[in-house]
Amino acid sequence: MTAVSDTGVRMHIYGELVDGGRAPTVKETAAALGLSSDEVAASYRRLADGHVIVLEPGTLDVWLANPFSTRPTPFRVTAGERQWWGTCVWDAPGILAMLPADGTVETTCPDCEDPLELRVEGGALTGPPGAVAHFAVPAARWWEDIGFT
Repeated sequence: MTAVSDTGVRMHIYGELVDGGRAPTVKETAAALGLSSDEVAASYRRLADGHVIVLEPGTLDVWLANPFSTRPTPFRVTAGERQWWGTCVWDAPGILAMLPADGTVETTCPDCEDPLELRVEGGALTGPPGAVAHFAVPAARWWEDIGFT
């Protein structure tokens, strides 16, 4: 499989996350793209090795395809009637940018646990005023434990 096919697999994963709200399995991707499950499994592994997606440990199931998480996180993204989970406070508004759509990211303050709502309107983050994001791990070290960061 070539890099172009990896791009096709990647685009299929993202399309399913956007449209269906879930990541496709290897078998579903293979069927949709007319490829063998072995070819798609190899592509999923290459995409994971390249930090394009993150697989559930010990499986070929997609856990993260930044900015999307396939499991609940503290960052619920809503656009109209549709919802997704963002991987972190940095990535969650990126879902709205990808669509593009106005919407919200609901989370809580990690210090006081008060609810926070980030709003994206017209492609711009509009609130809450004065909000500050803190990253406990420097960006250069995020991939040491991407599930934590």
